[in-house]
Amino acid sequence: MRYPSSITMIALAFLISLNYLPIVQPQSCSNTGTFSSNSIYDKNLDLLLSSVPSNVTANGGFYNATAGQDPNKVYILALCRRDLDSTTCYNCMNTSSQDITKQCPNQKEAIIWDGACMLRYSNRNIFGTMEVVPSQYVPNPNNISSTVVDEFNQTLYNLMGSLVTKASSPKFAVGDASFSNSRKVYALVQCTPDISQTDCRICLQGAVEDISSCCGGNEGGRVLRPSCFVWFELFQFYDSTLANSLPSPPNSTQPITPTSDNSPPTKTSKEESRTYRLAKFIVVPTVGLVTVMVLTWVILQKWKSKSKPNVDNDDAIKRLETLQFDFSTIRAATDNFSDANKLGQGGYGAVYKARLPNGQEFAVKRLFGNSEQSEEEFKNEILLVAKLQHKCLVSLEGFCSEGRERILIYELVGNGNLDQFIFDPIKRAQLNWEMRYKIICGIARGILYLHEDTRHKVIHRDLKASNVLLDDEMNPKISDFGLARLFDAGQSHNMTHRRAGTFGYMAPEYVSHGHYSVKSDVFSFGVLILEIVSGKRKSWLCNTDDVELLLSYAWNNWREGTVSNLIDETLGNGSRSEIMRCIHIGLLCVQENVAYRPTMASVVQMLNNTHSSSLPTPARPAFLIYSDTDQDEALLESNS
Repeated sequence: MRYPSSITMIALAFLISLNYLPIVQPQSCSNTGTFSSNSIYDKNLDLLLSSVPSNVTANGGFYNATAGQDPNKVYILALCRRDLDSTTCYNCMNTSSQDITKQCPNQKEAIIWDGACMLRYSNRNIFGTMEVVPSQYVPNPNNISSTVVDEFNQTLYNLMGSLVTKASSPKFAVGDASFSNSRKVYALVQCTPDISQTDCRICLQGAVEDISSCCGGNEGGRVLRPSCFVWFELFQFYDSTLANSLPSPPNSTQPITPTSDNSPPTKTSKEESRTYRLAKFIVVPTVGLVTVMVLTWVILQKWKSKSKPNVDNDDAIKRLETLQFDFSTIRAATDNFSDANKLGQGGYGAVYKARLPNGQEFAVKRLFGNSEQSEEEFKNEILLVAKLQHKCLVSLEGFCSEGRERILIYELVGNGNLDQFIFDPIKRAQLNWEMRYKIICGIARGILYLHEDTRHKVIHRDLKASNVLLDDEMNPKISDFGLARLFDAGQSHNMTHRRAGTFGYMAPEYVSHGHYSVKSDVFSFGVLILEIVSGKRKSWLCNTDDVELLLSYAWNNWREGTVSNLIDETLGNGSRSEIMRCIHIGLLCVQENVAYRPTMASVVQMLNNTHSSSLPTPARPAFLIYSDTDQDEALLESNS
């Protein structure tokens, strides 16, 4: 049995001398509930904890198991750093299995991290699911010299980017990089083997992003998450020999059954636990996913480097030429972009269904034109959407840039877009109120994620019915980020001389003066709510051949007390209180005064609090003069 290397021991001693590795490990105790001492849950947990040290070493550093039956079933997951030998792993797990119940007494869910291992348990299934909360930050107390901090940050994020890509399949990677002459920074990244390669990438990318907020300017630091962790220092804290020689730990789930729910459980022997071992092989990632990984690191380098704040997108695309989808592959997958595979067409391109030889299906968006503007939007969408991950946002899987062809490759969403449903006289009858309300709430959560739950605020700028896709279960997914813009921390608004978007959804301050902010998306969302409720477009021709604007129509009926005229006639059995509340919220969102419009956080809260009637009284909406398609384009072109 191998003992820790001298380098590892010196590094750990150095960290302890700095109080960098605290006596009490970072931990989190969930508030999901408690159990009683000597209860069945307590006995099942004791059984699992006692089995962890031996089983985690026997299984190559990773072990997950269950004990008991619902509602007293316990799930446990243990992970050692892959660069450590079995003795260090065993000792770490032995200590953690004793400390976790001391630090989180009688908690049904808890997690504890150590410098060498992580241990968590729960009363719910925690296997195979990527989780990023709770998370812990452990910065090195020493600061990097200000004379080299920019070079250090650039080197660190380049290193982390390469390690995230490298860790995709084995879920682990270590490496180093030089900066400031002969100085080096060392880093380690690792995921739990039970999650997918894609989830591992997402988890690690988010952890690396957190480094700047927790450990920016420090000589080292750790970001610890339930499904992954990252670590960097100015000295070699890992054993590179072991890291590069050990095989990947198997992904195994082992049920441990107590002899009786009413009697103390007996321990399962190592031989018995091995009977349940099942190695799961991970599918090699597609080229598209590799593309997404590398693109995301281009974003990180662009955002976080002080010395080079403006990364050239052209250079980024060139560096990715060897990783993109070949046009011949996409052409074959769409049967040469046949009409039979055409899913739809918008102002920027046509969308086709693509099927690769391995059976994978994607949605392929082939962009029109070859102008400077379309090229900018193509690059913008790649660099931006690759970073965004939310169930209410469409997922970008790759791209193709070959000759004049500019193609974006997305996950395939089965039911087209919202525009094709709510404005179709036949299909809109399929959308009952429950479905429409779910769609409204899902879109709101997606926009809230863009505005507040990403590191940088994202303003979509082109939110409309045709840019909301619907999956097989009619869940909404926001798409088309070609016009989206990032806001830095503390930035509330911006201005542009080139307006772009869809007339009728665009906020008045944006159309008139080029001002845009999160409230611009709120305005678009308000228009979208009123369209979903009414089944009417933002403007339409009346019987008198006059043009009726949805906002003025809604406002006039609201003011006159006839707002029921706005409700789609197919919603006869829908909840009138919810429908009226959504109309109210929609009118609040489209108010002319930017300051009067709610934030998306407030909108989500209003949508969730359906039993409360205390909503502010809406003020007059912004009435924009109607113009047809040609006039819209002329207006936007002249403003640019």
